[in-house]
Amino acid sequence: MTKQPIYVQYYDSPCGELILASVDEELCLCDWNEKPCAERNKRRLENHTSADFKIDTTAVLEQVKQQLDEYFAGIRKTFDIPLHPIGTDFQHQVWNILRHIPYGETRSYKHIAETIGNPKGVRAVAGAIGANGISILIPCHRIIGSNHSLTGYAGGLEAKNKLLKIEKNDCRHNKPPIIT
Repeated sequence: MTKQPIYVQYYDSPCGELILASVDEELCLCDWNEKPCAERNKRRLENHTSADFKIDTTAVLEQVKQQLDEYFAGIRKTFDIPLHPIGTDFQHQVWNILRHIPYGETRSYKHIAETIGNPKGVRAVAGAIGANGISILIPCHRIIGSNHSLTGYAGGLEAKNKLLKIEKNDCRHNKPPIIT
């Protein structure tokens, strides 16, 4: 029996190289290449789908690259890519909240925990955010500490800072970022 392929491409962003992967014409990975989190997310993806990685392109991967180009150019504020995140029900609940944080705004881990009805679950929320394998499109970079500090990010704090600056600079003509 032939395993289903997971198609892989690489994208050189202004914040570092991303590994992109699709399965069934849905994006299942957009992660910071050669970082420990990306390796963990690739293993989780491979185990969950029983698939083999194959370097090749798909329509969805080309669409992701185009939309990332537009995002980094300050043209695109939302993504309309079909996503296939791999995780637990709790992780999906947290990631769904992340997807609703508006461009140019930030939220705290505490805010996310309160939103899901578990105000004491800040560490669990942080763990779910850390397991996000679809960076930028599921915008975990928009999560900061309650004291407004930049906290951990799979792509590194420098990449997180750049992403927030891209969005803040683009929003400065509209309204300042909201931090809650």
